[in-house]
Parts: sequence; C-alpha cells; structure tokens
Amino acid sequence: MPWLEFMEAIFGEDFYFVHFNRQVGVADAIMNENAAQFLRNIFRKNIPLAPSAPGMLMIDLAQAEHPLGEPLMEESELAVFVSAFESSRFTGSINWYRNLDRNWHFMADITPIIPQPTLMIYGEQDTIPESENLKNSVPNLDIVRLDCGHWIQQEKPEETTQAILKWLKQQHA
Repeated sequence: MPWLEFMEAIFGEDFYFVHFNRQVGVADAIMNENAAQFLRNIFRKNIPLAPSAPGMLMIDLAQAEHPLGEPLMEESELAVFVSAFESSRFTGSINWYRNLDRNWHFMADITPIIPQPTLMIYGEQDTIPESENLKNSVPNLDIVRLDCGHWIQQEKPEETTQAILKWLKQQHA
C-alpha cells in the first residue's frame, strides 16, 4: 500500500504527512507566515504526552502562542534556523513528505538493504518509536540511545558528537 494511503488509514486526514499532500500549499503558507513562532514551538523538550487534538499539528504549532515544554535552544541559536527558513521558506522541506509515494513506487523493485556500516542515534523520549525491524534492512547497524527527545542534535549536542566520533573510531580500528 502506498505510504500516504497507509498513513491516512492509520492516522487520519489531518496527519501532517497526509495533510501536506492532500492540501498542498496550506501548511506552507501558514508556516511561512509564522516562521519564528513555528520554529520556537517545534524545537521543544519535555513536552507532556497527551492525545493529539483534532487539527493539523504543524499548523497548530505555527499558530500556538503558548507552546508546551521547554525551549531547546537559546534565542541566538534559534535565530539561525529562523533566518534560514525566512529566506528559503518551508515548501522545500515539506516537499520531502510530498515525495513519499513517488519514492515508494520508485523503490518497489529494489531490495532495500543497506550493507554499509551504519549508526542510528535514537532519542529515548522521542514520540516516534525505535524501529524494531531496522536491522532487517540495515544488517551492519549500530544503535546508540540518548536520554532525549526528537531533536537529538539540539538537545544533546556533545553526546551526539561523542557517539559519532566513537563509532567512527571503531570503524577505523
């Protein structure tokens, strides 16, 4: 089943992958209009787990005046992201989600095995669960788990760097 059909069946039409594809341009415009607020609201940690409210999460984040959780970055660090997205806008990033079905069709006859040694760093508090089947596609996989959420590099920059350097050193030993 194509990705978007699968996600729509499981998560509904307001799931952001689905929304980006079914209502092209809507989220882009709102996120572009509220770039600083959206980025300030999405780069958070210690967000209380709660059932998601009806509506499209990314649009809600772009419009929320009182975000949950704590900021991940200092204002000066966040300003780098804001400046980049105010310049480039959000459509390019959203287009990755819009290309999922095309990639699914393109890869239909390809055995998805990555034989190269690979490092995956998971945030143990990420709401996106760790893949139980990743080793089936990536047999030479090493996994590092850090005590953080989704934004691993921003939340644990030193630990992320150390995990990568340690892994690279092991590859060249």
